[in-house]
Amino acid sequence: MAVLMKVRKTEEREFPGLGMRIKQARESNSRSLIQLCAEIDMTPANWYKIENEETKVLPLETLKKIESVLQVDLGVKFDD
Repeated sequence: MAVLMKVRKTEEREFPGLGMRIKQARESNSRSLIQLCAEIDMTPANWYKIENEETKVLPLETLKKIESVLQVDLGVKFDD
């Protein structure tokens, strides 16, 4: 029986203005912040920290949830 081994890749990049782009996308969405946060299980306080770029490292998984709930592509790409 083969043993499965996992390999983890960690990469960080800076995306200037990402918080502002998230805020603009949220403000153009018809749903309230409370509704958006409920859909992705996030607190409004955490969302505001992301928009204000007080969150120093945003997990890609969280960004993908934000893009999904806002139905936008915020242009964050990593070269694989």
